[in-house]
Amino acid sequence: MTSRAAKPLAAAAIAQLEADGVATLIGTVVNPAGLTHAKTVPLRRMGAFADPGLGASPVFHVFAIDQTGIVFGDAIGVVGDQRIRIDLGALRILGDGLCWAPGAFFNQDGSPDPYCSRGTLSRVSDRITEAGIDTVVGHEMEFVLVGPDGSELPSHLWAQYGLAGVLEFEGFVRDVTNAATNSGITIEQFHPEYGRNQFEISLSPQPPVAAADALVMTRIIIGRVARKYGLRVSLSPVPFAGSVGSGSHQHFSMKRDDVPLFSGGSGAAGMTPEGESAVAGLLAGLPEAQGILCGSVLSGLRMQPGHWSGAHVCWGTENREAAVRFLIGGPSNPQGANVEVKIIDPSANPYLATAAMLGLAFDGIERELTAPPEVTVDPDSLTDAERDKGEIRLLARDQAEAIDMLDQSALLRGILGDEPVDAVVAVRRYEQQNYGDLTPEELAEKFRLAWSV
Repeated sequence: MTSRAAKPLAAAAIAQLEADGVATLIGTVVNPAGLTHAKTVPLRRMGAFADPGLGASPVFHVFAIDQTGIVFGDAIGVVGDQRIRIDLGALRILGDGLCWAPGAFFNQDGSPDPYCSRGTLSRVSDRITEAGIDTVVGHEMEFVLVGPDGSELPSHLWAQYGLAGVLEFEGFVRDVTNAATNSGITIEQFHPEYGRNQFEISLSPQPPVAAADALVMTRIIIGRVARKYGLRVSLSPVPFAGSVGSGSHQHFSMKRDDVPLFSGGSGAAGMTPEGESAVAGLLAGLPEAQGILCGSVLSGLRMQPGHWSGAHVCWGTENREAAVRFLIGGPSNPQGANVEVKIIDPSANPYLATAAMLGLAFDGIERELTAPPEVTVDPDSLTDAERDKGEIRLLARDQAEAIDMLDQSALLRGILGDEPVDAVVAVRRYEQQNYGDLTPEELAEKFRLAWSV
C-alpha cells in the first residue's frame, strides 16, 4: 500500500476506532522460532505504522526462545534496519481500548523482506492462486492453562473432554468466546482436551494468510483472558514432561474452477487425481519440512507413536496416528473433504508452517506424484515389513536430524526461499546446541511459557 493510499484509509479508520473507544494499536510479527513480537502506537499514529512502518532490527528474525539469545550470522547482525508495516485491511478491535493488526517486514527501500514469514506465505499462496487453485485453511490450537509462574494447576475434577473442565473454567471459556465473537473471529468449537487443563479451539477456514492472522489473534485473545483470571496459557508442544503434548494442526482444502480436489473424484477416498497428488506431495516432503512444522527442541518429545501426533509418514481416512489425516465430505462435514496435517505444533511459525504445507501439496500437483496406499490401521501395529511395503517411516525424534534435513532440502528452499529456511535452521540449531542435553523434565520446565503471549 502506498503512502498516498494509506493516509485517507487510516484517517477514516481512526475516526471510527476512536468512536469505538480505541486508543492504542498493537502490531505483531512472528519470527522463525515461533515467537510473537509486538510494537504499539497511539491510534493517531496508525497511518505511519502502515506506511512507511516502524523501524526494527533484522535480528528480530533470529531471537531465540530462551529470552536472551540472538543468533548472529553473515546475513543478520548489528548493522541494518527494516520496517514493520501493519495490514490495515486485517485490523481488528481487541477491546479495552486496544486494536490489533498483523505486520510484515519490508526493507528500507520499500521492497518485501525475504525473511518475513507473512510475506513468504503470501508469495506461496499467490503462486497457487495464479495456477488456478483456490485454497482455504482451518487452524486448530491446543493449549494448557497454567499458573502465572507456569506451575501446574490442580486437576482433581478433570476428565478427558469432560464437562468438569468447562465448568471449572467456565468464565474463561465464556470470555474467550465473547472476545473472539466481538473481534470477528469465528470459533467452530471450543472444548476440553485429553490432557489435564488442556483445551482446543478450532477456527473456521479462511484464505491462507487470513487464517494464520486469525490464529495469531486468537492466541492474543486467550492470553489476555487468562490473565484476567490469574492464569497463563502454555503454547509449548510439551508443557509437562510425560504428559500430553499440544498440537497446532492445520486443515486445508483446494478447488480448481470451483471443483473440489478432495471429493467427487474416482481416486482413493473420492479424491481427484490432483487431490491425490497433493497428498503425495505432502508425504514426500514432510521429513524435510519437519524442522519448519515441529522443529523446536521440545517437539521431539511429542513426536512419537501413540500420542496422536502423526509420527508416522502416511495418510489415512480419519486416522489420528497418520501424519496426514484425510476427512471425507458429506452431511457430517459441511466444510467438505479436507486434509489435516497433524505434526504441526505451537512452536512453529504459523505463516511458515502453512507456506510449507501448501507448498508441498502444490509441488505434488505440479509433479503429478502418486500417493502411496491408504493406511487403515494404527501404523504402529504393522510389522516392519508391512511398513516398508507401504512406504511408511517414522519422523525424526532427534531435533538435530530434523534440522539437518531441512537445511539440506532443495525442495523447501525452493518453496520458501533460502532466507526463511536459513533463519529457522539458525534458531533451532541454537536451541539444540545450548539445551539439547537437558532432560525432558528440564526442557519442559524451562520452555513452558516460551511461546506464550
